[in-house]
Amino acid sequence: MGKDEFTIVVFPGSLSTPKKLRLPKRFVKFGILVSLVVLIGVLGSSFYFVQQYLRLQGSETELVKLRRESKIQKIQVAKFSQQVKNFETEMVRLERFEKKLRVITALENSPRSIEKNWGVGGPYGLSTNSFTTAMGRGAANMVERLSNGLDHLGKQAKIQSISFQELDNFFKNQKSLLSSTPSIWPTRGWVTSSFGFRKSPFTGLREKHEGWDIAARNGAPVRSTADGVVVVEGREYGYGNLVEIDHGYGLVTRYGHNSKHLVKVGDRVKRGQVVTLVGNTGRSTGPHLHYEVLLNGVPVNPKNYILED
Repeated sequence: MGKDEFTIVVFPGSLSTPKKLRLPKRFVKFGILVSLVVLIGVLGSSFYFVQQYLRLQGSETELVKLRRESKIQKIQVAKFSQQVKNFETEMVRLERFEKKLRVITALENSPRSIEKNWGVGGPYGLSTNSFTTAMGRGAANMVERLSNGLDHLGKQAKIQSISFQELDNFFKNQKSLLSSTPSIWPTRGWVTSSFGFRKSPFTGLREKHEGWDIAARNGAPVRSTADGVVVVEGREYGYGNLVEIDHGYGLVTRYGHNSKHLVKVGDRVKRGQVVTLVGNTGRSTGPHLHYEVLLNGVPVNPKNYILED
């Protein structure tokens, strides 16, 4: 056997002739080297993939945690968004209430009222959808939207506070005027015909309706909407049974179509006192109260003289 060769003897079976296989030493060494390289490569790849697998497991756990935190944050933001929207709704309600107060107190053109037009406009942008979008774009954008929205609401609240302070000072000095100013519902029901032009239920022609028709059950109590003195009590054309109350300061209220009167001319009445009962007398298609408010003899919209919701 040569020095540069390896001889491999193979015995195929007990009766077969042994076979010899001669391999050059260089080939064997090369084969061993390749095997070592492959083994090292397999071991290295296995180690790498194990590391990647463990890293991915850690990343997945972190991702699940982040998703859970994100979901919690979205719920919290949605809840906060609803609270802000409720605050906005309350601000709008207060603003409507304030407008009514300014109409009945003749303060709608005061400097404080004009100041309410400060340049703080623009949409609030605080809906749940906008918060979700903001979170998608990043926390900084969300915080900016929150900050802008709350800043706007803060300014509006400050303006409203100043305005109500002026009204409070006015009310303290106008006790008599306030008690004589119509401010409550005369009866509970549904407004079937409001103030302004309408189609006549009798002729079908366009006519001006100078008050409110409030549908209610027959015999329902009708209350005086302010302190005053009864100046008319009887039957009037179109109105049927009518009670008219003079509140002073140029304010008069009328209550028509009544079934029964509980006061007479000259009686002093208080706000909330029952003066008549709902009926269907005069020019009427069914039980209801016709309610009018007159200022210096001119019919005005009763809506501006009802402060209750």
